[in-house]
Amino acid sequence: MKFIDLFAGAGGLRIAFDELGLEAVFSSEIDKFAQKTYFSYFGETPFGDITKANPEDIPDHDILLAGFPCQPFSQAGKKEGFADTRGTLFFNIEAILKAKKPKAFLLENVKGLRGHDKGRTFKIISENLSKLGYHFKSEVLKARDFGLPQNRERIFIVGFLDFEKSFQFQFPVGEQKETKLGNILEESPDEKYTISDKLWAGHQRRKAEHKKKGNGFGYGLFNSNSPYTNTISARYYKDGSEILIEQKGKNPRKLTPYEASQLQGFPKDFVEKARENGLSDVQLYKQFGNAVPVSVVREIAKNMMEVLDGKKSES
Repeated sequence: MKFIDLFAGAGGLRIAFDELGLEAVFSSEIDKFAQKTYFSYFGETPFGDITKANPEDIPDHDILLAGFPCQPFSQAGKKEGFADTRGTLFFNIEAILKAKKPKAFLLENVKGLRGHDKGRTFKIISENLSKLGYHFKSEVLKARDFGLPQNRERIFIVGFLDFEKSFQFQFPVGEQKETKLGNILEESPDEKYTISDKLWAGHQRRKAEHKKKGNGFGYGLFNSNSPYTNTISARYYKDGSEILIEQKGKNPRKLTPYEASQLQGFPKDFVEKARENGLSDVQLYKQFGNAVPVSVVREIAKNMMEVLDGKKSES
């Protein structure tokens, strides 16, 4: 079976389908640094701006993958009865689904997509997918339920042209095994990841100010015994405030890019290959902050393929 990988980022969605023996016939990613990371691992440079691609020219495929950006569907909120997604990047996914009619798709986004614009955004997405003939399910899954020591929740939408296959498909529950941050921490990280006195003082000051106001905002401090961390974000490279690692006798440190990759379940040699291609810490932090948790996708992919291969019966 063949698949395409849209808004590919570092390739977190692709890894699981590669492992299952499927063939990637097209990928797209606009960020030039993410393109370099993608090339370093998969050996191909993704097509750039998907809005410049003609849907008819996309190779035929069985599965469409897309971790699409959630742009505000502002027109949807302003125009009564407006049921279109033109002007958003979701429209490009729709156009490809309409032109190529793959058997299935897997979409990923932030869990807030369901409630965005009082639910109107998700309603429009659902209606438009249905108009294209797809039957689908959505579920918010937690990375920590799939063996990753990170409190990351994402919404996944899985659809099939065949209603029966959609009915048979079930989202994985996750083994909900005990997770431990120490399992992915490096033993002797470079001193450059230890934050400066000035930055540490700033983190502590801001946390104290937030506490006075009665909210819990501020840095997150973890150690090797912590079951999981906060969600890593694309802004992690700025100050590392959401995930700081305790160190005896000195200031906390940021995660290393390798540790960030492991929080997301990427292969162990992923960062090394990216570095060989000249990727900086800043770019790697951004990419892992935007990435999908690979361990979650792996289980979804297995369940999708069981259904598509006809191995899953109604029983």
